[in-house]
Amino acid sequence: MKILFWRTLVVVFIILGFIGAILPGMPTTVFLILAAWAASKGWPQVDAWLLNHPKYGATLSAWRENGTVPRKAKWIASIMMLISGIIMLFTNAPLAIKIFTDLTMLIVAIWLWLRPEPKLTVIQDVMEKVE
Repeated sequence: MKILFWRTLVVVFIILGFIGAILPGMPTTVFLILAAWAASKGWPQVDAWLLNHPKYGATLSAWRENGTVPRKAKWIASIMMLISGIIMLFTNAPLAIKIFTDLTMLIVAIWLWLRPEPKLTVIQDVMEKVE
């Protein structure tokens, strides 16, 4: 039963990550980080697949090992949150909802920029291959 719970979470997070890859304003990497976390609890094959993914594997591994977020990801997330926050101001949502969502995105952006950035291991990997 426990494995079913973790695998269900993995599937839900991967689906949300896939949707995030298509829809602007919805994160991809965050859901894939959550999927890798859930997979590490009950689906090792999917965990390995995520960590070896050609596009997201390095980011997921860097997060798991050191809690790092690449600068490019920080910029993209911040810009998308800013755009979403501005759009939110022009909706018919109650003022309290507008303030809450914009404040939440601001807090997330601040937290995101306080995360360390990965070291330039790519250059080191290339240099090792050349030698």
